[in-house]
Amino acid sequence: MNEGAVVGPTEQVLDLFQGVRLTPTQRRIAHCLVQHGSTVGYLSAAEVAELAGVSQPSVTRFAIALGHDGYPALRRRLRELTVGAAHGHADAGNALQQAVRAEMANLDRLAGQLADRERIAEVGRLLAASRPLPVLGLRAAAPLAAYFAYFAAKVHPDVRVLDDGGSLLADRLEQAAEAGATALLTFVLPRYPRETLDALVEARAAGLTVVAITDSPVSPAAEHADVVLPAAVGARLVFDLHTAPMTLAMVLLQAICDATPADTQRRLEAFEASAARRQLFLG
Repeated sequence: MNEGAVVGPTEQVLDLFQGVRLTPTQRRIAHCLVQHGSTVGYLSAAEVAELAGVSQPSVTRFAIALGHDGYPALRRRLRELTVGAAHGHADAGNALQQAVRAEMANLDRLAGQLADRERIAEVGRLLAASRPLPVLGLRAAAPLAAYFAYFAAKVHPDVRVLDDGGSLLADRLEQAAEAGATALLTFVLPRYPRETLDALVEARAAGLTVVAITDSPVSPAAEHADVVLPAAVGARLVFDLHTAPMTLAMVLLQAICDATPADTQRRLEAFEASAARRQLFLG
């Protein structure tokens, strides 16, 4: 962790799940705990079960899966983490400074995840090989999908942005699959549009491998994706900050370029020649 980066309650709770294989029901419980941040250490097993929409025994089994004797032991650990994180925020500056520093912590966490370069390289090869490459992002995630696709189109021959929901979305996914697509890149960010998750079900039914950039390894997208790439979302301002997801998107685009270096170079040179001929840029 970089010196001065602030680790909040959400990040502390997420650390508990790192490297643990969770069932879909356990992911719902984990997601519930993450969503309740600093208050999570004060929730009873019954309250967690009600909030997550699961049975109370499922909460107990979840605690045991994390290595605790039962939920009371997990709750004590959660309280230690969240109280410690809250104390760490006392000297972190004003609310705006804390928001920015929390983003620094999110980026630092992302940097740690990228230590395994082969995993990102493998995902890059998967997406580079998909012709066409559909990129899904609805509502708050739509700008990220468009940003990624704008640059990806310079190195990939057929990038298709899917940023409109509704009944035509499933049609467009099926059309992409029929045209030869083998993978779908999706951005799934809070508040997790229902139509996005429905689209992931449709994509997998169409035979597409779903790669999801989402805010947490236990987000609702995890249940419907083949590959989950987490990047935390900042939640300290009125509207969320998507610094880490956008950074991860560009890291993934680098992996696509690395997967096809000759094609990438050829396409970039062709674009630069075209841009110079048309005088697209001033500098």
